[in-house]
Amino acid sequence: MIYVRVAKAAYLLGISRQRVQQLLYAGRIKGAFKEGRFWQIPLLEHDMPQIIPAQRGRKGTWRKRPQRATTYIHVNSNRIRDNHHKTEREPVICVREGIKERYCDKVEILGGLCTIVYSPDHPKPCGARVWIEIDPEILRRIELSNPLVTQCFG
Repeated sequence: MIYVRVAKAAYLLGISRQRVQQLLYAGRIKGAFKEGRFWQIPLLEHDMPQIIPAQRGRKGTWRKRPQRATTYIHVNSNRIRDNHHKTEREPVICVREGIKERYCDKVEILGGLCTIVYSPDHPKPCGARVWIEIDPEILRRIELSNPLVTQCFG
């Protein structure tokens, strides 16, 4: 079983840390216990903390299922242009998940079946500094499943 602390539970539930602590002291988070100074909150159904509903008052407004933020991957062309003149280069591939933003030089998708690479020191023969590497088996499956895509691949 996976346990999280108050801040992570608050993020998952979409409520404040103070509200999570109120629920903990009231004994309304299922399976939670205090270890030393810190609360350990189990992730139960749907990898979420489970809150026991109150007997009276309004119904709670916390999330019941995990929030799914769309992930975007894009290449920052301004950073590529700036890196051309610098000795110490900045990463150019940006991965955005909700409001989180991370920059890197290499992104593996589906456990390495597809990889986006930025390599200014070793460009491809055509001059490309950023490219996508795809496992040939995956490419074959894409071609078989969607005849429109085969037109793009030749």
